[in-house]
Amino acid sequence: MSPRKEVEASSGSRVSPYTGWERHHWGALADRMLSALDAHRSPGGARILLPGPHSVSGPDSDGLEGYARSLLLAGFRIAGEGGADPGNLLERYAAGLAAGTDPHHPEAWPRPDLVPQAKVEAASLALILQLTREWLWDKLDDRVREATVAWLATVIDQPYVRNNWVWFRIVTESFLREAGGPWSATDIEEDLAFHATMRREDGWLADGAERNFDHYVGWALHTYPLLWTHLFDVTGSLCPPEVRARWEADLARYLDDAVRLVGADGSPLLQGRSLIYRYAAAAPLWTGALTGATRLAPGLTRRAASGMLDHFALRQVPGADGLLTLGWHHAWPAMRQSYSGPGSPYWAAKGMLGLALPADHPVWTAVEEPLPVEVSDQSRTVAAPGWLVSARRADGLVTVLNHGTDHALPGTVRADAPLYARLGYSTATLPPLTGPTVADPVDNTVALLDTDGHASHRTGFTALGTRELPCGALLALSSGRVHWVDSADDDGLDHGSGRTGPAVEGPVVTVASVVRAGVEVRLCRVDGPPGPAVQLRLGGWPLSSDTDPRAAYGNTPEAYATVSTDRLTSRLYSLAGFGAAGVHLEEGTGPLGRATAIPWLTADVPAPGTVLAAAVTLSGEAPVRRPSLEVQQAGSGGQLVRIVWPDGAVTEAQLPKG
Repeated sequence: MSPRKEVEASSGSRVSPYTGWERHHWGALADRMLSALDAHRSPGGARILLPGPHSVSGPDSDGLEGYARSLLLAGFRIAGEGGADPGNLLERYAAGLAAGTDPHHPEAWPRPDLVPQAKVEAASLALILQLTREWLWDKLDDRVREATVAWLATVIDQPYVRNNWVWFRIVTESFLREAGGPWSATDIEEDLAFHATMRREDGWLADGAERNFDHYVGWALHTYPLLWTHLFDVTGSLCPPEVRARWEADLARYLDDAVRLVGADGSPLLQGRSLIYRYAAAAPLWTGALTGATRLAPGLTRRAASGMLDHFALRQVPGADGLLTLGWHHAWPAMRQSYSGPGSPYWAAKGMLGLALPADHPVWTAVEEPLPVEVSDQSRTVAAPGWLVSARRADGLVTVLNHGTDHALPGTVRADAPLYARLGYSTATLPPLTGPTVADPVDNTVALLDTDGHASHRTGFTALGTRELPCGALLALSSGRVHWVDSADDDGLDHGSGRTGPAVEGPVVTVASVVRAGVEVRLCRVDGPPGPAVQLRLGGWPLSSDTDPRAAYGNTPEAYATVSTDRLTSRLYSLAGFGAAGVHLEEGTGPLGRATAIPWLTADVPAPGTVLAAAVTLSGEAPVRRPSLEVQQAGSGGQLVRIVWPDGAVTEAQLPKG
């Protein structure tokens, strides 16, 4: 019986009333996933090369990746059982370690100083060798230990990408230090100093110098530092106590936000690169429980983590063969990045870090507690990424309105990255990742269209902040000069940074989102000569389904457009200025369904300073009553927008001067 079937058979669990998942279910799934890899293990055990397209690093690196990332899961499983290893996992991984680190063996691993991806995988090896030290490392013969140290030591003084990668060097060299091998205090000091530059408000971090906010904040930039202090630097000889305390406080604060980004169905937020790692999004939750750096109750931590695991298990992830694929709910290789190999999805093992905690830990014995969205409607500003979080208990859907993240720096001229620069993300929708709207974005945009119908991009905008308004409303604003980018010659797989190419600049476009009770009032204004623009288009939430979404739109008495599936409806209503509506439909461009439909509204390019507005909603409920608004000139030269909500509450929001 599969672990998911066991969960169904034991429904009504006393300790897991929401998900049914208990620790033994997690363990059974881990065992199934690990045993499924045996058919793809090389004769010497050093490589696990799964079916699927290779990464840019090639099959030798991909085989190492399959070994190292599955070792994470094996290590967590064994550590949580106090070294018990009924599946003889240690024996198989020890054999692979001996073969991979032997430069004369036909399965020798590519070295980190020669193949950059090996730097990532070296950190997984180092982490698990430390976690399982008494059961694996200490029992290896001297020759294998010496060869392993020599292979890991090639990271010393090597250049590392200035983002979450700095932690791969810190972890690897810290293990070398523990093992009595060579290491560089200078490397670690430099990397810790760079980590400090990534810190932002309220426990958030940017994954590098740009506005890179995504799941890497949790599964890398919080997980590695806290595991490092817990496993490698217990005495604080490398990390001052005050820094460790700051990191613990940062993680605790971050988790207050992160747990509110999980949908009632367990789905993580569909935003940012490397989504093929799926429930790795649970890693910071477990890290908080393991290190004590959390304010979340143990039952809430497990509810959120088990919810993510169950979300995918219900959708046959892993598949019938027990393997994780390049995709989301099923194999969809176009979802990968250029660095993704067939073993890359096994970073999902980080989301099973909880298995390293013993069965009597409170996170396993406490009764599950409901997610925030299951308790009440949620409304929250998140300053660092410029997000407004909105969720309603009635449908359990979490949405994020984005006015601060684009995977770029202010002033950058580049096409919008679908997974970063859209105005909205949710736990149930995803922008098309291939097809025409990558170059000409429609969903969750305010774009200018030129005479050929090409859409402008907003990457490089200025973030104008988030704030709370009276009557429970939230406000976020962004503004910047838009541009048209001809990215035809840039067709890479990397959905992180937007594509590049010759660009034509347009006018400044200011956009504001005012959200209350799940209804967004989206305001937009064009300032300056329109350049090649002839229309302004506002796009709503994209809905994907294996059957064609239902669509309706019209222009009287006010323009509107709606798209519906069996579960959700995406709606747009003109509140000011939009005179035409329609629905964009495309096929095969995303992993959530065969067809994707996006409602839109358009208007002729308005005169400078004119405010256009629409009500934008995504919900599983009946149609919402639309608000009304009036626009007044403000003394500062901007506009004061007065919004009257359907219940009579009034919110005033000011747009700054253009």
